[in-house]
Amino acid sequence: MASNFLPSEDQFLCSVCLDVFTDPVTTPCGHNFCKKCINDYWNTNNQNMCPMCKKVFFSRPELLVNTFISEMVSQFRQSAQQKASSSSSEQQESKPGEVPCDVCTGTKLKALKSCLVCLASYCETHLEPHLTMSGLKRHQLINPVENLEDRMCTKHDKPLELFCRTDQTCVCMLCTVLDHKMHNVVPLKEEYEGKKVELEKTEAELQEMIQKRRLKIQEVKHKVELSEEDADREKAEGVQVFTDLKESVERKLNELINTIEEKQRTTKKQAEDSIRELEQEISELMKRSTEVEKLSLSEDHLHLLQSVQAINIHHPPPTKDWSEVSVPPASYEGTVRRAVSQLEETLSKKMKKLVVEFELKRVQKFAVDVTLDPQTAHAHLILSADGKQVKLGDVRKNLPNNPKRFSTSPSVLAKQSFSSWLRNGNQYKALAGKRSAGKDFQILLATRTAVKVAERATWVHASHCNKVPAPELDPNEAPTPSDGQPPAASPPREHQ
Repeated sequence: MASNFLPSEDQFLCSVCLDVFTDPVTTPCGHNFCKKCINDYWNTNNQNMCPMCKKVFFSRPELLVNTFISEMVSQFRQSAQQKASSSSSEQQESKPGEVPCDVCTGTKLKALKSCLVCLASYCETHLEPHLTMSGLKRHQLINPVENLEDRMCTKHDKPLELFCRTDQTCVCMLCTVLDHKMHNVVPLKEEYEGKKVELEKTEAELQEMIQKRRLKIQEVKHKVELSEEDADREKAEGVQVFTDLKESVERKLNELINTIEEKQRTTKKQAEDSIRELEQEISELMKRSTEVEKLSLSEDHLHLLQSVQAINIHHPPPTKDWSEVSVPPASYEGTVRRAVSQLEETLSKKMKKLVVEFELKRVQKFAVDVTLDPQTAHAHLILSADGKQVKLGDVRKNLPNNPKRFSTSPSVLAKQSFSSWLRNGNQYKALAGKRSAGKDFQILLATRTAVKVAERATWVHASHCNKVPAPELDPNEAPTPSDGQPPAASPPREHQ
């Protein structure tokens, strides 16, 4: 029953050795000590004084064995041993890379804590005194670490408990008196907390840098994806363009071959017709020759004379005069040159058409919807009802005075503005189609100014003008880019 009501462990500790009693004895003042501890204490002091209450005895008193404490200590030791045995069976054996317990004999168990005062690491069982005994509770425990001897001053063999900010090194108490006198020295904990704040700040900065680089990676990957899409699109368009060009070349080649073969067929037909006609005449002449030969062999005088008159030997069968007739070979001179010239002309037209189509596709990627501001339109400009088109009129309209209106330059501003600009080389360029009838405005690129009509070409000249989507240009009409450097952010305006 007594084991179920054991006092706390502090009641079994000797105040001299701070360990569980060994051979406990009681002094006349009622305090308990280990027999060896109290005798050693009196032997080293000049007075026989109680270490607890400081009562002085004039002569060394007789020490009485405390049987009750002895029995309780014995039960406590048995209980602690059973608990340690049970706990050891549940604890993990130390693995490679883990800190082992310095107290365990035989199988080393995994250390749970390291003591900076004892300079030893303890498993759960051997850590128990540091958690329960008042003297050991004051020791500083940390997560298990190896090489605790590195925490001792190599010069004075004392714990490294301080930090010298002057020399930026850990020192012991003796170092501050001898080698680091007058230096800025602080406790390790204080420097630890300061460094920890710095590390947290550095970690935050590193995380921010990491995040920025991850975002940059995403941006680069996105650029690569866009580049791959552009590459695929360009390859498809390139294949289509060169397929068309190849078909044009093949078409012209077939036309050349057909032209040459047609000439050859015509020449051959002429020759065959002449040969056929000559063969027919030869047949008639051979027939007459046979008759004449047969008649010349006749010995009948009367028959020969009568037959000669009948066949009219002085008038042969009708024939053609072939002395002036000839079948010259077909002339192919200049045929290939003309075919190549026609091919060049065809390819030139196709290239102009492709340039316009490519430029339109490029423009349409940046197309935005804007509405032209009639309050700024020059008096010669005619705006559509929806404000999407403008053309140059022949008659100057009588409009009310408006400080926003262009008075000398045939220009107009848009109601909306650009949030960004498209730069092409060293110039900001505009694209517009030429139309002789009405000089209709067609397309606005990203430029620095509004809309300006000059001769037949529509130019863009506004500092806050957006692009206007427009109908497709005539493929035969080349785009007209604006020249010169971009004007100032706010273009000069002439007021009436």
